[in-house]
Amino acid sequence: MLIENGFSVLADEQRVWDYVLDIEKVAPCLPGAELTEVVDDHTWKGRVNVRFGPVAVAFAGTVTMTERDDAARRVTLAAKGTEQRGKGTATATVTSWLEPGPRQAETTLRIAADVTLTGAVAQLTRGLLPEVARQLTGQFADCLQAGIRAEEETAPSGAGVTAAGLASGRGPDRPAAARRVNGIGLALSALWARLVGLVRRLLCRP
Repeated sequence: MLIENGFSVLADEQRVWDYVLDIEKVAPCLPGAELTEVVDDHTWKGRVNVRFGPVAVAFAGTVTMTERDDAARRVTLAAKGTEQRGKGTATATVTSWLEPGPRQAETTLRIAADVTLTGAVAQLTRGLLPEVARQLTGQFADCLQAGIRAEEETAPSGAGVTAAGLASGRGPDRPAAARRVNGIGLALSALWARLVGLVRRLLCRP
């Protein structure tokens, strides 16, 4: 399934580009995600935990940077994971690129993801994945903006934070770790959004 989303951040393109390429900063902004190992400068291992009511699903896998174009500010990641206690799998090819934002001093981050799910999680998210992805993108955008703003606020004074401290997650301007995704809440919210859309279309019919 192809999912496309985008959002704008109050920062210039170079700052946003530098931030999104730092997986140790971005990982805490991905709800339910946990970075477990940095293999090299283009390969990482991690886990994603999702809860659908009484059902908890945990994926473990690898993310690889397959393309990076600094001039065009475009990057492609390939992710593959398997359920730790089941037979489900998840694969995704995610391409992100930057564009000038709608207002001055803003940058827009576009995301196109080709996602394939199998197993129980595929059944639980059937038909709801685009709306769930939209909500997760919103959470990611808020965290990304907060992280960039925190760096801007602390950078002038230094605040006693070194580059090494930031990279290791010890600095005070690191965004707080994302909370585990409440999958059933996302699913219900997504279902409600679809029902509202259906009612609106019915009411607008001549």
